[in-house]
Amino acid sequence: MECEWKPDEQGLQQILQLLKESQSPDTSTQRSVQQRLEQLNQYPDFNNYLIFVLTKLKSEDEPTRSLSGLILKNNVKAHYQNFPNGVSDFIKSECLQNIGDSSPLIRATVGILITTIASKGELQNWPELLPKLCLLLDSEDYNTCEGAFGALQKICEDSAEILDSDMLDRPLNIMIPKFLQFFKHNSPKIRSHAIACVNQFIISRTQALMLHIDPFIENLFALATDEEPEVRKNVCRALVMLLEVRLDRLLPHMHNIIEYMLQRTQDHDENVALEACEFWLTLAEQPVCKEVLCGHLSQLTPVLVNGMKYSEIDIILLKGDIEEDEAIPDNEQDIRPRFHRSRTVAQQHEGDGIEEDDDEDDELDDDDTISDWNLRKCSAAALDVLANVFRDDLLLHILPLLKELLFHPEWVVKESGILVLGAIAEGCMQGMIPYLPELIPHLIQCLSDKKALVRSITCWTLSRYAHWVVSQPPDIYLKPLMTELLKRILDSNKRVQEAACSAFATLEEEACTELVPYLAFILDTLVFAFSKYQHKNLLILYDAIGTLADSVGHHLNKPEYIQMLMPPLIQKWNQLKDEDKDLFPLLECLSSVATALQSGFLPYCEPVYQRCVNLVQKTLAQAMLHQSQPDQYEAPDKDFMIVALDLLSGLAEGLGGTIEQLVARSNILTLMYQCMQVRSSQTCQTIAVKRSDFMPILGTNLNPELISVCNNATWAIGEISIQMGPEMQPYIAMVLHQLVEIINRPNTPKTLLENTAITIGRLGYVCPQEVAPMLQQFIRPWCTSLRNIRDNEEKDSAFRGICTMISVNPGGVVQDFIFFCDAVASWVNPKDDLRDMFCKILHGFKNQVGEENWRRFSDQFPMPLKERLATFYGV
Repeated sequence: MECEWKPDEQGLQQILQLLKESQSPDTSTQRSVQQRLEQLNQYPDFNNYLIFVLTKLKSEDEPTRSLSGLILKNNVKAHYQNFPNGVSDFIKSECLQNIGDSSPLIRATVGILITTIASKGELQNWPELLPKLCLLLDSEDYNTCEGAFGALQKICEDSAEILDSDMLDRPLNIMIPKFLQFFKHNSPKIRSHAIACVNQFIISRTQALMLHIDPFIENLFALATDEEPEVRKNVCRALVMLLEVRLDRLLPHMHNIIEYMLQRTQDHDENVALEACEFWLTLAEQPVCKEVLCGHLSQLTPVLVNGMKYSEIDIILLKGDIEEDEAIPDNEQDIRPRFHRSRTVAQQHEGDGIEEDDDEDDELDDDDTISDWNLRKCSAAALDVLANVFRDDLLLHILPLLKELLFHPEWVVKESGILVLGAIAEGCMQGMIPYLPELIPHLIQCLSDKKALVRSITCWTLSRYAHWVVSQPPDIYLKPLMTELLKRILDSNKRVQEAACSAFATLEEEACTELVPYLAFILDTLVFAFSKYQHKNLLILYDAIGTLADSVGHHLNKPEYIQMLMPPLIQKWNQLKDEDKDLFPLLECLSSVATALQSGFLPYCEPVYQRCVNLVQKTLAQAMLHQSQPDQYEAPDKDFMIVALDLLSGLAEGLGGTIEQLVARSNILTLMYQCMQVRSSQTCQTIAVKRSDFMPILGTNLNPELISVCNNATWAIGEISIQMGPEMQPYIAMVLHQLVEIINRPNTPKTLLENTAITIGRLGYVCPQEVAPMLQQFIRPWCTSLRNIRDNEEKDSAFRGICTMISVNPGGVVQDFIFFCDAVASWVNPKDDLRDMFCKILHGFKNQVGEENWRRFSDQFPMPLKERLATFYGV
């Protein structure tokens, strides 16, 4: 070990100054701090200063020291492989020496730093880490034990897979029994860490844990009534996971576990209750659910129903007391990103109270995810899945409760009753039918309740019964429901607007053309909402309009409807910048509208088409920049391209032939050609997502009058077919005839012929059954156009295709076999397996016609060809 590193006083002051400034709320100060931190990264010992402030500079205040550690953690994430050895050794030894710092904040920061280093693949290069932390667990000093456990918990969360692999010599065989000893520790915080560590290994059925499964379960039962909520929460979490992976071990105790979980679902600590409530959700997915739970339904139902009431906190968070908020602009943070949303309960490091400025933040920062999954939602979800398991048996227990709830004077209780009604809609539909003629009108009345939260939940519940409503004579239920829902779309409360818009979209899907008589009335409302809505609900409005177009189709294609609908859509379209994510839902909406309006969309077609092409172009340009200089340029957001291609595909579908002039006048095919060129980047997968949508666009472009367009389209079809493989089958008919026509035309330019031949070969390679029957119609020009090109990948895939087709339809090649021989001989250096294919076909043909006929046939060959075939293929 080199002699102890010492900071330079002036350098230290400079860094402390920076740390202080970075706590300033001012964004420009923050930005300059960021830049200076980046510059400091060029100095090898900058990170030594950071660890020094965290672990040694006890005179500084804790937030500053912790911040120093978190900046160091980010540096480790970004640049660890460039740290000099001395620096990383210094950091590692400081971490281990200070894991027991007297401050919980500093301990937690050191723990985060340790796990970040460990997850950089360093568990192998830091062999003393795990043994040392396990040793520190036995320390008499509480801080040391707690700090070591905190670090171990984070390592178990972040590196569970490596811990259970052969790379490290299976440390879990020692760690898991060790953790189990601490279930009985006298400190609640340490008991809680111990369970949390073991919990990381349940879902993956880690062997080391499976060996100790019985003592683990016994220990859990022993902690069932622990006075510490965090411990009870971890016990519940463990039981929920064990239900999924080791039901066999829980079954003998199932009766008691269910009784226990019933109590915990009513725990006074909401976090415990929420974890316990997950148990019913998970149990409902198990085949034994019905048998083990049927005796407990009468107890469970009221518990779940009770959990579905808004808590006082919920109401405050939802601003449930503010009735009219339509004029208040949306807080941009509240708008959750569309696409790829998942319901994950944020479990990362929730105990350490440290804000992590990580990339993983994305999931945690929109206020919807964390607060969104609460006891109310979990109870409702559990009731929903249990209704699907028990069907009408559940109604016996629910109906008596519902009567009291639905007509209750307190709005919170009434609201929960409406939620219950919606939750059971799917599972108990049959049993509910006798009550619906009375209930639906009652719900339609609740749509004008004076409490916004009652109005919004009623929208949702009614949407769950839309299927039944639509099956009745329209005047009785559909018409009043639609009328009231449209009023709610124009409600003065934003949450109600949102719920009504979503419910209306569901109604549209169910009712389809039943809505045609009311179209003018519906469009009136939706168009009026455009002027009324704030940002977030506009996005849902687009969806309702798109769904309407999907549901009524060509009935929308009337001049008066188009005049109502298109101007506001195009106005939004013109307001939005190309970088604006709001384009996604708008493009999706326009895609549905274009498909429905067909020729009615023509007046709007050109600008929309042009912009889509530009979006594709921008994305590609950005992708190419990113590919060539990843440090300078960010990767593009490829969703722009996906959605633009979607809309182009909608235009191609709606406008059919009329889109050809647009395509001919634009560079979309060149762009597709480029899409394929950007091979390694994600763009290629983007294309993979939407390849099939290209087909109609490409198919309309196989017009040999427009040489370059046709050339690119042909090439793109070949590329896409290689990516799609057998899934290409539905599109073969669309393009094959035109390709065969092109290859047989007199005076077709050489490059187009070669491209066409390669594409036909590739189509035959992925879908031989579909292409081989046409073999005779193209084999001769196919062979003559490919004999002159050099060996390359494209030629390789094309020849594999032709060989596959010949094996499916050998008769198709007989008359032109000499041309095939000539084409084979043009190969200088085919890959071995391709050479084998050639051999097989040549020898097969020779054996079929017999020695004598083969000689007569091969005598027609020019000398060089004869020699080549004899030398290379022995015929």
